[in-house]
Amino acid sequence: MTMTMTDMTKPAAPDHSRSAAPQRPAEGAPPRPPAGRVSVAVYAEDLILRTGMVHQLRPRPEIELIQDQEADRAQVSLVVVDVVNEPTVQLLHRLQRNNSTRTGLVVGFFEPGALQTLIECGVAAVLRRGEADQDRLVHLVTAIAKGEGVLPGDLLGKLLDHVSSLHRTVLDPRGLSLSTLTPREAEMLRLVSEGYGTAEIAQKTSYSERTVKNVLHEVATRLELRNRAHAVGYAMRHGLI
Repeated sequence: MTMTMTDMTKPAAPDHSRSAAPQRPAEGAPPRPPAGRVSVAVYAEDLILRTGMVHQLRPRPEIELIQDQEADRAQVSLVVVDVVNEPTVQLLHRLQRNNSTRTGLVVGFFEPGALQTLIECGVAAVLRRGEADQDRLVHLVTAIAKGEGVLPGDLLGKLLDHVSSLHRTVLDPRGLSLSTLTPREAEMLRLVSEGYGTAEIAQKTSYSERTVKNVLHEVATRLELRNRAHAVGYAMRHGLI
């Protein structure tokens, strides 16, 4: 028996097999999953996909499957489809409007060009359905709940290529950057990391010493950094220089 695409808006049925019911929060507060468990709403385009996903997740103590009426409180919305098509995109955009949940996608076939669409829809993680065994699914869900992103290796490579292309063709010609630092700030921090003093940085960048001091002070203030060494360490850890 198959179900229509409108059934994608229905999350998985609750897990009634657990003997201990979750403790209710104070009146007026949204219910929360027991400590250590991630609340998950499953959206699938047909009954077979839904049943398979629920069957994989239900036995795991890390997971709390969410009832239909409580879907909006889920920490993770897990969308399961064969391909990323227009109904899938519409659902992902709807889920994106809920700031309290993050979205993961389990997909059968990943078409070329779909990665950009998923980024725009706020999808945090992707897993191919052929690789979606129980352990990988739980890893995907827990990673999403922690604020992490998960992509198959080939998709990660495509994402990096996309970012590199964006830098070359759009950002660099306009003197812009994807990081929290401007190109001028990043260049000055790089020179600091190489041991140059204020006067030497001013000479190499053709700015006055006063400008160099002001730029470095602005970076330290904006990023809440204690000193130049801390600023350089921050930039290096985050791949900004």
